[in-house]
Amino acid sequence: MPGGDQEPGRYYVGVDVGTGSVRAALVDQRGTLLAFADQAINKWEPQFNHHEQSSEDIWAACCIVTKKVVQGINLNQIRGLGFDATCSLVVLDKQFRPLPVNHEGDSHRNIIMWLDHRAVSQVHRINNTKHSVLQYVGGVMSVEMQAPKLLWLKENLRETCWDKAGHFFDLPDFLSWKATGVTARSLCSLVCKWTYSAEKGWDDSFWKMIGLEDFVSDNYSKIGNQVLPPGASLGNGLTPEAARDLGLPAGIAVSASLIDAHAGGLGVIGTDVRGHGLACEGQPVTSRLAVICGTSSCHMGISKDPIFVPGVWGPYFSAMVPGFWLNEGGQSVTGKLIDHMVQGHAAFPELQAKATARCQSIYAYLNSHLDLIKKAQPVGFLTVDLHVWPDFHGNRSPLADLTLKGMVTGLKLSQDLDDLAILYLATVQAIAFGTRFIIEAMEAAGHSISTLFLCGGLSKNPLFVQMHADITGMPVVLSQEVESVLVGAAILGACASGDFTSVQEAMARMSKVGRVVFPRLEDKRYYDKKYQVFLKLVEHQKEYTAIMKGV
Repeated sequence: MPGGDQEPGRYYVGVDVGTGSVRAALVDQRGTLLAFADQAINKWEPQFNHHEQSSEDIWAACCIVTKKVVQGINLNQIRGLGFDATCSLVVLDKQFRPLPVNHEGDSHRNIIMWLDHRAVSQVHRINNTKHSVLQYVGGVMSVEMQAPKLLWLKENLRETCWDKAGHFFDLPDFLSWKATGVTARSLCSLVCKWTYSAEKGWDDSFWKMIGLEDFVSDNYSKIGNQVLPPGASLGNGLTPEAARDLGLPAGIAVSASLIDAHAGGLGVIGTDVRGHGLACEGQPVTSRLAVICGTSSCHMGISKDPIFVPGVWGPYFSAMVPGFWLNEGGQSVTGKLIDHMVQGHAAFPELQAKATARCQSIYAYLNSHLDLIKKAQPVGFLTVDLHVWPDFHGNRSPLADLTLKGMVTGLKLSQDLDDLAILYLATVQAIAFGTRFIIEAMEAAGHSISTLFLCGGLSKNPLFVQMHADITGMPVVLSQEVESVLVGAAILGACASGDFTSVQEAMARMSKVGRVVFPRLEDKRYYDKKYQVFLKLVEHQKEYTAIMKGV
């Protein structure tokens, strides 16, 4: 809670809806978090690769956390509200009531989550069209985007969902509609996940070609025909009903929203880096790569002119920072993969017991255990003969191949805590090698990147951060405020309130350097060798697939 000696100032509320929880923060004009709250949200997996949530459940969680963060505050000092969320698909009927996205007909579960992979056959057909809009998603559309999910609904739930639907929202846009009653969509969501063009609008020929001509005939009213840039103020601000729900003053400014990763990018990429000895000081903001790492990881690079990177989403104009083109690389599972590898190991119960006895998180315990067993060598060298390919949920970037699988080579019969710790290390390294792979693709296409800006849950893990520095050979900047995604959401609210003249001004004023982690350049040769093995792994996997073809 804010201290009693806090000067009267201007506050903003940022709300972030992640995969497993809703979080909110009260943030001041300097970007300092004054209060924080979180609330778990439900997830359903009725069958493999089907992941669902409830918009009513998520809104209820938003109301709980916003009320908590403004307790004891003079509400007149709250100037703006910003939302970010995962790019999940929310389905409502013509009266804005939830519709089922499942065969069970449960309308409470009306969200197809971002990581849902049910629409594999639909995305293959979309990609086979080779339509020109696909050049803006790295040449190949991901199953995690909205067009294949919409096509799946039309083909599989025609009567119970598709024919009754009045509104298909990206989750961030659903939240801003709930708050304001305005159905205008954010440029961020529509450009990044729905094939909208900031310059040309919707492409009728694409929707007709893939069998969703329904949208064209009703002038796109179901998926958005009024589009606003992130940070723009919506309607008349917070409605009286939403104000009561959220515990905030009616009429405060509410911003057009952002996807959660993009809010993280907004929260870090404009940081003032003067005085830290970084190569990007005095260079354009285009030399920075924001890496937002949580359940999955997103790699956000911006450019003055459009750059087309095979296997990397974009270029998207003004989708994150106004006036700049955005390229977005990504890894479909990162935090989720680390949990999967650690929790599936035979020594996990022992790890849990020892970490609990020390009042440590399991990852803090593993990091200290690695320091214990590394002896005189650098900790990263413990994986000299253990290598991981991390695509357990397919590859998003830069190969854009959802058929790829995970690989581990170098396993032994041992199942003790040392063995678990080294497998954990190899997995973290594999994720960092994946980031290096994405950076190399971006640089080959014309980006010039010198510094990484990390945020999200995994950026709180010092081993994860150091491995990213060592393996990419680049310094990693961590924000003073670790909850950069929430700062990004609050920046939106600040822009909507009119307290800053531009998103760029708000970014520079509200994000600050906390710590810089430099690469251990003396270990470069080791990681270059490991990277060679990393690239061989996927090469070999493709060979194995070819051998087994037609069996």
